[in-house]
Amino acid sequence: MPPPAGIGLDPEAYAREIEAAGFTSVWYPGVNSPADLAALEPALAATERLVLGTGIASVWTWQAADLAAAASRLEREYPGRFVLGLGVSHAVAVEPTGQAYDRPYTKMTRFLDELPEVPVPVVLAALGPKMLELSRMRTAGAHPYFAPPEHTAFSRQVLGAAPLLVPEIAVALAAGAEGMGHSRDYAKFYLRLPNYTGNLRRFGYTDADIDDGGSDRLIDDVVPHGREAALAGIAAHLAAGADHVVVQLLGERGRFAAGDLAALAELTAGLR
Repeated sequence: MPPPAGIGLDPEAYAREIEAAGFTSVWYPGVNSPADLAALEPALAATERLVLGTGIASVWTWQAADLAAAASRLEREYPGRFVLGLGVSHAVAVEPTGQAYDRPYTKMTRFLDELPEVPVPVVLAALGPKMLELSRMRTAGAHPYFAPPEHTAFSRQVLGAAPLLVPEIAVALAAGAEGMGHSRDYAKFYLRLPNYTGNLRRFGYTDADIDDGGSDRLIDDVVPHGREAALAGIAAHLAAGADHVVVQLLGERGRFAAGDLAALAELTAGLR
């Protein structure tokens, strides 16, 4: 499950709801500063077993030693309940900081070189084969985002059996035109980002699939809508080799639909 950031909910109370619903983890996007990381702690303190992950902490905004120290402290205070997800982000987010988005793979390898040993699992937001191989060789696994189940199967082939594979899927539980609208509103931002569109092309999607907000086929594969399609999409990632699937609930204008938590819990009970 993703966090309730920016939607007017109490993060501690919502974390308790997520745990009570039977879900095992919550992943926070945009953890790009000590203040962002500190915002995770109330959810840890408010729950007993919920695992929190960063999805992602950007290697362009952190010093490796600072991030390692923070992760180590969270492990001491909440043993076994923190996963450090790292990623190279996107040019649109990095370049406004004054940095050139140049050779992101090299940036990641250098960050891992500089990262002190940490007592928590580290996973990479890996899409392409090189980053997946780096995940296999140097971390606990991978946390892909905005990709079809075929990518999960490919990722498992690259990673092998042991490493963690935790893909994300966004779903709209509403059916018909309403649900498709929620999915399209969510997808349109990601379909402008070269990291994602390049990965989709590796799996056979064409410019016609990607342009103009995405073809019906692409939306159905990556951001399914309707309860049956949502459940099938989650199950497909699991069948393709995922250890866990991070589910984002989509509502009006593609925003996080926090109120659909109970419906998601009921829908996925058989998978969990």
